[in-house]
Amino acid sequence: PSFGAPPAAAPAPQQPMHAAPTIAAPLTPQAPPAPYGRPGHQPPQPPQPQFGQVPGQHPGQPAPTPPYGQPAPAPYGQPAPAPYGQPAPFGQQPPGAPQGVPQGLPSAGAGLHAALQLYKETPTGQRWTPQNQQLMRVDLTTGGAGVLARQGSMVMYQGKVDFGYKGAGFVGRVVGNATGQEMQLMRCTGRGQVFLAEEGSYLHPIELQGDAICVSAESVLAFDESLQYEVRRVEGHGIPGGALFTMQFQGTGTVVIKTHGTPVVLPVTPTTFADCNAVVAWSAASQVIVSSQVRLRRNAYPGHSGETVNLQFRGAPGNFIVVQPYEV
Repeated sequence: PSFGAPPAAAPAPQQPMHAAPTIAAPLTPQAPPAPYGRPGHQPPQPPQPQFGQVPGQHPGQPAPTPPYGQPAPAPYGQPAPAPYGQPAPFGQQPPGAPQGVPQGLPSAGAGLHAALQLYKETPTGQRWTPQNQQLMRVDLTTGGAGVLARQGSMVMYQGKVDFGYKGAGFVGRVVGNATGQEMQLMRCTGRGQVFLAEEGSYLHPIELQGDAICVSAESVLAFDESLQYEVRRVEGHGIPGGALFTMQFQGTGTVVIKTHGTPVVLPVTPTTFADCNAVVAWSAASQVIVSSQVRLRRNAYPGHSGETVNLQFRGAPGNFIVVQPYEV
């Protein structure tokens, strides 16, 4: 030290930099706790619109006008309106709309014509046109040849149509005696449309292009006169009448068969059997063998033998049979 200067103070010992404890301070100031039994301070909330008011509308003021081209918001508690040009959702009909109106009505609205619009005639320009599952329409002006149909199957016709009795001859008598019913045919010619149906049976048009098919005589409703047809006999013990008569169609044309209910088409295998009273049709190349080895419903009621006759079908792959859920 210099002469006369005060002595220098001793330097204070330095503490380490990280020895002091670190205190984490909150980023946002916290509100002081509310006294016991008193609710804390809540920030003010916007008033909730009352039922029937548009959000953003104050009591006593008119509803705000939406921008041009946009729909107005729905009042509080009510569903939003449907976009322009689209129907309202189910169960959200506007006030004053008629209730109980069936869906799917045409744009014309309700009424007699609108109710009958669903059952209009279905013109397609073809020769055979199913109107529904139980009604068939044939256009005689298309094709040129006549149509042979079961007598009594005509329910309506349009145009100038001539109906003539088709001489059954020996073939018709054989079919009538075998099936127990007279299979009398009528010939429809002229220019017009004929509607065919019989006892509400399901009708199925089958178009042949040079191939052949065998149909039970009971299941034939109508066919083109241009088709070649003949009667085949399947003999067997236990079949009603002693034999089963079928009609084989071959050529180019359409044959309409009828069934009780929706039929099923099964492929022919070595183990394919069918009840002779339920079979409708089968491919002409199939071989039919009568099999009565299966006995069902024996002694079902007095005087009934309970014997069921089955038909066994054999043939190459590609053959088929058609069976209906009903026994004639």
